[in-house]
Amino acid sequence: MTNKEKYEQAFITCFSLEKTALNDELVYNSLPEWDSVGHMAMITVLEETFNIMIETDDIVDFSSYNKGFEILEKYGVTFNSI
Repeated sequence: MTNKEKYEQAFITCFSLEKTALNDELVYNSLPEWDSVGHMAMITVLEETFNIMIETDDIVDFSSYNKGFEILEKYGVTFNSI
């Protein structure tokens, strides 16, 4: 499984989404499941999946599906094709 697929799976699992919902419009609070509790659950899944510890500023800055790629790359997670 590629890093992109792992990233997608975190969103699909945490927010009960279809893959087609993963797009530019997917932002924090754009769906009921992505509230503060859902956000922290997803951060936990991402930390466990990629074996990283995301800093508080980056947790707060993680405001959209697309922004997540940028933030995870700061922690050495590479995405060959987005």
